[in-house]
Amino acid sequence: MNILFVFVLILFAAFSRLIPHAPNFTPVISMALFAGTYLKNRFAFLVPILALFISDAIIGFYGTLMIFVYGSLGIIVVVSLLMRGRVSTSKVFGFSLVGALCFFIITNFGVWILPSSMYPKTFAGLLLCYEMALPFFRNTIFSTLIYSAVMFGAYEMAEKYVHRMRVV
Repeated sequence: MNILFVFVLILFAAFSRLIPHAPNFTPVISMALFAGTYLKNRFAFLVPILALFISDAIIGFYGTLMIFVYGSLGIIVVVSLLMRGRVSTSKVFGFSLVGALCFFIITNFGVWILPSSMYPKTFAGLLLCYEMALPFFRNTIFSTLIYSAVMFGAYEMAEKYVHRMRVV
C-alpha cells in the first residue's frame, strides 16, 4: 500500500505538468524531495526522473538543457535523503527552499553555458542570465512550497489517520 501511495503521488505531480500553469509553476522539485525522503535509494532517483521523462515526452523535449534539469533533480534527491525519518513542517519548508534554489542555480547556469545561449560567456553574462530568471524563480519557490505541502502533507496525514503505513 505504501509504495503504491508514494508512486501515485509522484505520478499525479508529474502529470499535473500537463495542465495549463504559470511558467515554472510545476511539481518537479517537490517530486524529487518527496521521492528522496520516502523511497528506497534505487527508486528515489528512478521514479521522479522517469515521471519527468514521461511528462516531457508528452510536453516536448528541450534539448541539452535537459541534462541540467535532470541533473539538478538528482542532486535534490541526494539532498532530500537527509530528511529521511525526520520529516517536519519546518524541514519540508527549508528543504523546499534549498531545492528551489539548487534548481534555479543549476538550470540557469545551463541556460548560460549552452552554445545557443543569448547571454555572453562572461561573468556579467552569467549574472544577467540569473537576473533575467528571477521572475520565474518566484513561481519556482511558490510551486515547490505548495506541491511539497500537498505531497508531504497527504502522505503524513494518510500515515497518521488512514492506518500506519511503513516507510518504503
